[in-house]
Amino acid sequence: MNFNVKDIEQFQTQKQFIDTAIVPLMQLNLSDEGMKQSSSAVEYLMTLTMFIEQQFRGRVMLMPPFSYTDRTKNELLPMQLQEELHSTGFKSVIFITCDHFWSKKNENLNVLWLPAIPLESMDKTVKQRILEDQLKQIIPVLTEAWV
Repeated sequence: MNFNVKDIEQFQTQKQFIDTAIVPLMQLNLSDEGMKQSSSAVEYLMTLTMFIEQQFRGRVMLMPPFSYTDRTKNELLPMQLQEELHSTGFKSVIFITCDHFWSKKNENLNVLWLPAIPLESMDKTVKQRILEDQLKQIIPVLTEAWV
């Protein structure tokens, strides 16, 4: 499910089944030299999280991306978001990111760090295969959260 009106209406009637929130953590580098790499990582992360949502629709809610820059990075904000999501009824909150910074904060957050893969130059078939391979790595994290 996505964070849109139609899916939220369904979520509100089926909260007991949709128990996991997926939150993309996206670092924005707005410098001239960092913008292309940052946008590539954002494109990869959005494509991957949408693919995860499609595969686990009815069990997960894909939240809007949590975006930040180096100056606005604050490790307390994701923890506060996690608390609010738990109070809303989500049993599991999984943050997915390409920023290695968050993997060091894993003791307080359920963070899945993945290296950014530049999808922009790949054809559709290769892109699909990469997403499926990434999903195979993510499934154990999801099943562990659901135990």
